[in-house]
Amino acid sequence: MAGHSKWANIKHKKAKEDGKKSKIFTKLIKEITIVAREHGGNPDMNPRLRLLMEKAREANMPIENTMRAIKKGTGELPGAQYEEYTYEGYGPNGIAVMIDAITDNKNRTVAEFRRLFSENGGTLGETGTVGWMFEKQGAVTAQGKITEDELLEHLLEYDIKDVQVNDDSCTVYCDIKSLEPVKTALEKAGLKIENSGLEWVAKNNTELNEAQTDKALEFLSKLQDHDDVENVYTNLG
Repeated sequence: MAGHSKWANIKHKKAKEDGKKSKIFTKLIKEITIVAREHGGNPDMNPRLRLLMEKAREANMPIENTMRAIKKGTGELPGAQYEEYTYEGYGPNGIAVMIDAITDNKNRTVAEFRRLFSENGGTLGETGTVGWMFEKQGAVTAQGKITEDELLEHLLEYDIKDVQVNDDSCTVYCDIKSLEPVKTALEKAGLKIENSGLEWVAKNNTELNEAQTDKALEFLSKLQDHDDVENVYTNLG
């Protein structure tokens, strides 16, 4: 599953590295604005906002930027009208790609994505082009040392699709309805939640040779670096 893919591991590493760059501020501000608009500006009543505020602190984003983004989302301050969109297509060597994006100019974003796909041997498709290859699941990534057996003990009563345990972190994929309970269970297990939300998880993986994989990963990295991209998913194994 996607939790075990090379791209998932690289994306996780990239997120930590990007946290040191100002580019992460732009993406966080967009996410905070949308989440505050959709679910309110009170982090006590908005778990996703609370998590984004923690990520903003860890990225050393000034609190003024965070509060301004919240107020733009709730309408207390004027600002760009961001919308969330999902794009899909085929990347190099036929890998399937799903993109969650946030933009205030859909036409510009589509044109830039189409160019990125075309220049890297891929094709940006219409809605439904590769979406049937993926399933929307809840995904929670947490920091802390835990064995797979210990992790599963805490998750016995929930609809778990897959788990991935690394040296100092773990990712749990679950039914959408189990997302919040799973997050709470991981916190009770003494783990620190790093990311929580819905993800596109590939039903089956595509395997490529080393050279093809390197080209695909380079393309996926370019997509992830785009200012309008919230997340990139693929069926690359």
